[in-house]
Amino acid sequence: MRKDKLISNNIYHTYNRGVEKRPLFINNQDYSRFIDDIIIFNDIKLVVNPKRRIRDIKNGDHKRKPLVDILAFCLMPNHYHLLLRQRVESGITEFMRKLGAGYANYFNLKHQRVGPLFQGKFKSVLIDDESQFMYIPFYIHLNPLDLHRSGWQNKGIGDSKKAIEFLDHYKWSSHSDYVDKAKFSLVLQKDFLKEYFGGAPEYAKVFSDFINDFDFSAVDNNLILE
Repeated sequence: MRKDKLISNNIYHTYNRGVEKRPLFINNQDYSRFIDDIIIFNDIKLVVNPKRRIRDIKNGDHKRKPLVDILAFCLMPNHYHLLLRQRVESGITEFMRKLGAGYANYFNLKHQRVGPLFQGKFKSVLIDDESQFMYIPFYIHLNPLDLHRSGWQNKGIGDSKKAIEFLDHYKWSSHSDYVDKAKFSLVLQKDFLKEYFGGAPEYAKVFSDFINDFDFSAVDNNLILE
């Protein structure tokens, strides 16, 4: 049992990383499988055959009853971030349980390993302040800069145009969807954030202003994991 009960309709930043900081994703197939697992396990209904379920969802032959709304996400080599709004009682806990178990089973079988894949249970932080909510998607979407400019939290972003271009083309983040390069329509519920940021041009401008003006030395370590 979790110490703090996760409340329906509240928004939480959830995250986890590989045990001993080991990689969760070895290749593009692993990233793609995790994305598919996000889609199929965000469902009240039991998943018996993951391959058949994702095929049926993509073909429109299965209508999900989601446990959560996924507002933003980012996958990194050894960790991930999800911004979730709980839709049903215990929805986040159930979704994260199914996602963690399903992906770990796939990963261990494919890469011929045994034992826990994740570093304990997932972590969650309640987002209950509007100013915090306005910027948490940016924090999440900034994670891939570690692959572009190591140590950027302390050294600074450097050339912001190059940084933004890198983030716009990073394959495993919802940032691209918010700048109108839609790839993850089956994953994301974008309407909620669009109420705050507007369309793609407005989001891109606010994001650009944010990375040019923000003091990243104050970023919580939970937001940018290593």
